[in-house]
Amino acid sequence: MYSSLPADPPPIRAPFHAPVAHLIRGGVVEGVHHGSVVVLDAGGDVRFELGDIEAACYPRSALKPLQAVAMLRAGLPLDGALLSLAAASHSGEQRHLSGTRRILERAGLTEDHLRNIPDLPFGPAVRDTWVREGRPPSRLAHNCSGKHAAMLYTARLNGWSLDDYLDPAHPLQQAIAEIVEDLTGQRVATVTVDGCGAPLFAVSLRGLAVAAARLTTAAPGTPEARVADAMREHAEMASGSGRDVAALMRAVPGLLAKDGFEGVQLAALPDGRAVAVKIADGASRARVPVTAGALARAGVDAPSLAAFAGEPLLGGGRPVGEVRPVPALDPVAASACA
Repeated sequence: MYSSLPADPPPIRAPFHAPVAHLIRGGVVEGVHHGSVVVLDAGGDVRFELGDIEAACYPRSALKPLQAVAMLRAGLPLDGALLSLAAASHSGEQRHLSGTRRILERAGLTEDHLRNIPDLPFGPAVRDTWVREGRPPSRLAHNCSGKHAAMLYTARLNGWSLDDYLDPAHPLQQAIAEIVEDLTGQRVATVTVDGCGAPLFAVSLRGLAVAAARLTTAAPGTPEARVADAMREHAEMASGSGRDVAALMRAVPGLLAKDGFEGVQLAALPDGRAVAVKIADGASRARVPVTAGALARAGVDAPSLAAFAGEPLLGGGRPVGEVRPVPALDPVAASACA
């Protein structure tokens, strides 16, 4: 445990976002994405910031690694690929569906016990196949089903009720809230409901980066280290084939990365350097280039980030521009400043 006295909760306010990415078409800035970015050095101090890193925000699925830590601390006996799946926003591939079934089977439960909403697979190719086959939305196919299966398994092991495992007052969710505060070092600002139906805790962007660093610098064998190791070793189980977050972890040795809806991204290196990103309009196309720039600001070599530094814009079916981070976050320029 890190602190028995977390800091005050972050303020709930309209965030003071700043420009973080430009849409450049034919040499003209066609649009601007606003957001906030924080980069922590290995000592946990703020090395670089843009926008508002202290306002309360919802991490969305970027919170899943912390939820997985809480479940391990509560006795969840998963490791490797299945632990990565417990922290996943998966694409709905067969390995994800089979893995979720295995977690449920270990708990003596079935898909019918899941309380996440039915959905189509998150991965576009998987979803297209699913629709062509005439398959309806499924709780198992939902990108959060691995997390929900792990929540049920944790509840079953502790003798907690199953039907209401998503209630914020449930012992499982109380345990998760405690770990979120422990790892971020601050009290939760407010609680709402995530898209999958699970409680969602508001923390600051800086707090999210602190938590990511605590996972990657934790002692071997601790719940934090087990989650970080599982996600790095089984990156596609935590996401899916062709997903940018898995590619980013493959490109940067030792990197832990997790994305979340509404333009959220966290990433941390083994020495504790960490970044957290929030794109104000939720646009995923800006999330990766801005994250690449933030990692360059953290000292990651620009060549390993080159493939992530721009998102192509098409005109007539061919590239005519790209989404690029603002100059302060450009990987080449940022590496020179790191």
